[in-house]
Amino acid sequence: MRNDNPAPPDLAELRRRLGKTGVWLSMLGNQDADTARRVAATIEELGYGALWIAEIFGGKESLVNSAILLSGTERLFVATGIANIWARDAAAVVAGSNALAEAWGGRFVLGLGVSHAPLVTVRGHDYGKPVATMRAYLDAMDQAPYDAPLPERPAWVLAALRTNMLRLAAERAQGAHTYFVTPEHTAKARDILGPDPLLVPEQAFVLETDAGRARTIARDYMAFYLKLPNYLNSLRELGWTDDDFAGGGSDGLVDAIVPWGDVEVVARRIRAHHEAGADHVCVQPLATTPDDCLSQLRYLTPALTPH
Repeated sequence: MRNDNPAPPDLAELRRRLGKTGVWLSMLGNQDADTARRVAATIEELGYGALWIAEIFGGKESLVNSAILLSGTERLFVATGIANIWARDAAAVVAGSNALAEAWGGRFVLGLGVSHAPLVTVRGHDYGKPVATMRAYLDAMDQAPYDAPLPERPAWVLAALRTNMLRLAAERAQGAHTYFVTPEHTAKARDILGPDPLLVPEQAFVLETDAGRARTIARDYMAFYLKLPNYLNSLRELGWTDDDFAGGGSDGLVDAIVPWGDVEVVARRIRAHHEAGADHVCVQPLATTPDDCLSQLRYLTPALTPH
């Protein structure tokens, strides 16, 4: 890193400000700005520490969308989960993320990821070797000029599932954001990262006590991810097999990825991630509208201790 670049935030203070629990939502990149700001403000009122947003191909650009959400909140962190490195070059992501951090008092976390081959080729790029590609991108970020005011640069976290990317997250960023994972994966990731870097897993959930209905919702959500080699290879390392991936996912895999039932079932899974080494767990309600998401979060929140 260039010597004249500001240091990243203190991790102990960042952990305190993020709190134990955040929210992960993919749909806000496809909502109008007023709706997105209202959702973010409600999540802040509920006491969550951060709102993690996806980058949707064909939706709003993730750094612009982060600015919209930050503008509607006062304390809530906004984090990209993740910003696709193929969507903008390293100098652009440095300029954009630094500006967000400076303008909103450090309430922005830059989550970066190499994404997946189908989502990269549709942009007209060739999907390279993930770890080497990310390392080169981070090298370019370190060298990117930035001459505007910046008291403290934002934290960087890498989308990481397997050993080499997790090690890179520990070496070159402030931690890792994991997705479509179990508490067993969280424990493994913590062992690889070591004690200091941030570890932020996502946890989808369904507040539905009927097994058939709950697993149908979960399988609809999981169908896309069970087609992507990055996730399948990560699950294989935990002992899951191709039989578990067939037919929309075995009951065991579905239940491992998406807890369903009452709020205590979901809260117990979130606690399991914390006990396995997570610093901050971002929960994802599997609902179809922003208001349905907020409704599920209202039910869940009393069972959690967000801060």
